[in-house]
Amino acid sequence: MSTRHTVCFVFGRKKTSEAEADSNPVERPGAKNRPTPKRRAQEAARKQPLVPTDRKAAGKTDKAKAREERVKRREAMMRGDERYLPARDKGPIKRFIRDTVDSRWNIGEFLLPLMVVVLALAFVRNATTQFLVLVLVYGIVVIGVVDAFFLWRRIRKRIEERFHEAPPRGSMMYAVMRSFQMRRSRMPKPQVERGDKPR
Repeated sequence: MSTRHTVCFVFGRKKTSEAEADSNPVERPGAKNRPTPKRRAQEAARKQPLVPTDRKAAGKTDKAKAREERVKRREAMMRGDERYLPARDKGPIKRFIRDTVDSRWNIGEFLLPLMVVVLALAFVRNATTQFLVLVLVYGIVVIGVVDAFFLWRRIRKRIEERFHEAPPRGSMMYAVMRSFQMRRSRMPKPQVERGDKPR
């Protein structure tokens, strides 16, 4: 009789200790230390309805995501991040052209501020003043075109020396148009200061 009670007592303690161990698991370093979720629970968590039940809320969410993406792309483009640049701005040659234009003073970038002055003086009824303003505007345009022409010749020569290839098609207009833009309005934003060497 005593032997039977002893065996039952031992088996009973073993089950109790196993239950206590399951309720208070010991954390092991490097282990997951959590139960693995069932496959059915994982699939249910990943499932999303093809047609959202609340279309207004889904539309607002999509608009917010699109807005965030546009802001992200604009900020990256302003930084000159190659991943977000349009095709016309991509590549080391285009970056070299931008840096060369941005590293100097260009005559063409003064054309737009001068046009504002011309519009202000257009209300002046003095024929001499209007004639002088007209000569000044056309003079700046001609000087800006000549300056851009020599700028492009210098850029093309440096591209051939540095990259050992001819500039891609459209590079001349790319450089000229950037040289006629005001520095603040250029996109991508200038990455070099005036007087710096192109990267």
